[in-house]
Amino acid sequence: MARYIGPVCRLCRREGIKLFLKGERCYTDKCAFDRRSFAPGQHGQARKGKVSEFGRQLREKQKVKRMYGLVEKQFRGYYEMASKKGGVTGENLLRYLECRLDNVAFRLGFSVSRAEARQLVRHSHLLVNGRKVNIPSYQVRQGDVIELLAASREHVRVSESLDGVDRRGVPAWLEIDRKAGKGKVITLPQRTDITAPIEERLIVELYSK
Repeated sequence: MARYIGPVCRLCRREGIKLFLKGERCYTDKCAFDRRSFAPGQHGQARKGKVSEFGRQLREKQKVKRMYGLVEKQFRGYYEMASKKGGVTGENLLRYLECRLDNVAFRLGFSVSRAEARQLVRHSHLLVNGRKVNIPSYQVRQGDVIELLAASREHVRVSESLDGVDRRGVPAWLEIDRKAGKGKVITLPQRTDITAPIEERLIVELYSK
């Protein structure tokens, strides 16, 4: 599967918003977005022209896609599933993205970024209901218990990440037991639980054309 392996700070600068792709660094004064909050490239500081409606839709899609670390084929696949499911398509899309195992591991504080959480999953550091799962796109369900392997809790990066849980916060639809390195999906996320500045309506309009 293709993936972006270039510098990630330029993605935040391109979208004009912090995507928190580098974990703890994003909370410090070393954050590239805080130091250079203009678009990357030779003309990044040039006066911006009027953005078309299509441009707004495209940038919103790119922002969310980069936030969750997906490529276009994956992201469009989630949109197609969301459009076929009953209910509001935009909210269904966000729910699918939030229920990815790598995102849940990140939300529970097992890692400081989604990229790091994806690595935890791929390297089989997580159990879901007592069974090893190494598929980052695995969809968690209500009542699922996600826990770190006993040996994995001793990793420096994991323990440091768990120490910062209080500052980053855990969403209301999840609960975490830091000492046990275990979390539970209390309920599926609702739109109000997703506090990131996302206008999913623009994404739906873009893909509906």
